[in-house]
Amino acid sequence: MQKAVKERTLELSKSNEILKREVAHRKKAQGKMVEMLARMQSTLMGTVVALGSITEKRDPHTAGHQRRVAKLADAIASQLALPVDSRRGLSISAALHDIGKIYIPAEFLSRPGALSETERAIMKEHPAVGYDVLKGVDFPWPVAEIVLQHHERLDGSGYPRSLKGDEVMLEARILAVADVMEAMSSHRPYREAPGKYAGLQEIKAGAGALYDEAVVEACLSVFRDGFQFK
Repeated sequence: MQKAVKERTLELSKSNEILKREVAHRKKAQGKMVEMLARMQSTLMGTVVALGSITEKRDPHTAGHQRRVAKLADAIASQLALPVDSRRGLSISAALHDIGKIYIPAEFLSRPGALSETERAIMKEHPAVGYDVLKGVDFPWPVAEIVLQHHERLDGSGYPRSLKGDEVMLEARILAVADVMEAMSSHRPYREAPGKYAGLQEIKAGAGALYDEAVVEACLSVFRDGFQFK
């Protein structure tokens, strides 16, 4: 009887050792997986920053525009309680939303005077060019589509596809409002900055027609809470 108990105890001890080694092995594998995912995330963000800097180098007058838009877009998305993963995709889209301007002649971007009708038409191609640049990148979010839609308006007056209402993705609606606010808060070669308050009046006037009402209200709330472009 004692011999059987000893054998059983030995078997249990061996089983416990095997289990401990298995648990340790899994923890080590999980640690490596977490480290690898962190490296991939870092590489992704580094790539996004590098791509975004291409636009700034061609258009130094709007340096920082995409980063500031991304900051406001994320604040609006947080106010709307978007999931963290959706906010991450939106931030990346915002950081790259003007990458299509690599197609625009540099003199258009820095010219102090008004553009001609033909030149404005060329300028309006930048969302579609941005889409073409980004569509081949296997992002886990619809970044290329969000970039394509960021100049669409709810009443169909936007471009490049004149989308209406729910045809415009929520992320693109947020990006549209953030883009307008930043643009009106900043100087451009062809005009002085209208200012933050003019921007707030613009989005309030366009709420429900050009811009999503909930997004506008979230943006107003963010600025009431003290948001600032830096």
